[in-house]
Amino acid sequence: MSELESAFLKNKNKEKDIWRMFKIISDFTDAYDELRSLPPAISIFGSARTNKEDIYYKKAVKISKKLSKEGYAIITGGGGGIMEAGNKGAKVSVGLNIKLPHEQRINKFVSIPLQFRYFFTRKVVFLKYSVGFVVMPGGYGTLDELSEALCLVQTKKIQAFPIVLFGKEFFEPLVKFFDKMLEREYLLPGDKNLYLMTDDIDEAVEYLKKYSITSTK
Repeated sequence: MSELESAFLKNKNKEKDIWRMFKIISDFTDAYDELRSLPPAISIFGSARTNKEDIYYKKAVKISKKLSKEGYAIITGGGGGIMEAGNKGAKVSVGLNIKLPHEQRINKFVSIPLQFRYFFTRKVVFLKYSVGFVVMPGGYGTLDELSEALCLVQTKKIQAFPIVLFGKEFFEPLVKFFDKMLEREYLLPGDKNLYLMTDDIDEAVEYLKKYSITSTK
């Protein structure tokens, strides 16, 4: 490769980086502008592949309704499955959608839709505008969001807020893995107190109300 070709490629890569930076800024500015007057919100995470007859879909709707009655807005990823269920039960319903090869359409129950280009910008917005998380059964994306929240609370990079793992049958193997981490001293004993695992809707709502960063009352 000649020096001229090498210089051309370097300039081209720099241009791509500059445009990527503007896209990142656009993700943040759109969200901050749209959500600046949002009331205290709870984010509900879970699989987009959960069907309407699934018990966790139905429970997500009930949790969302109860939280809405307490004055919370509900934030989800805006897609189908558990995300749809969370938006369905909400009075103030936010959908932080991301463009993906599959499952990327915003569900019809979202009243405040936002589109994101990047996962990391989307996660920043979830954390900025949430005072608590409800994590329902899901896949890699759900696990990613849970891990991000636990890590940031554990390291005190954000103010502690309540995290609910809803569905004992699903999350017990994960919690046992956490116990293995604790045995190896990869976690501290207090790290086990960063979340509540439950099957009880009322217990979940009361826990969120008690420990949320901002009261709705």
